[in-house]
Amino acid sequence: MLAYAGQGLAGEQDGLIRDFLRRAAQALAGLENAYASAVQHRGLGPSGPYAAFQSVLARDAHDSLVAVELVLAQTTISSQLIDNLNASIHVRTLLTDLFLIDEILKAGEGSASQNQESPAGAAGSAH
Repeated sequence: MLAYAGQGLAGEQDGLIRDFLRRAAQALAGLENAYASAVQHRGLGPSGPYAAFQSVLARDAHDSLVAVELVLAQTTISSQLIDNLNASIHVRTLLTDLFLIDEILKAGEGSASQNQESPAGAAGSAH
């Protein structure tokens, strides 16, 4: 979206950005379930904070989806319109949520691999 926003286009050829926004809308619609699945799959807990954040993520994804759908409803999508969408507090809030989730999941993977003893280490400790 940033590349499109920086081109200064009036919207005459907005097919690619429309396709991108449609795919973004689909992803936004499934984001809450994807988060819940990732939390469950990784066995993250305690569940209370993760469930509470799921509610925050759902709200922020919904707000961003509404903004994307508003842009898609326009007959032409100019670079300026995309620039304003990028600057939207709703989209920025969601991106911050995703950065937070990404760091938590990366940290969870690291601690999970540190908590699992390697087979060679386990065999060596049996002696």
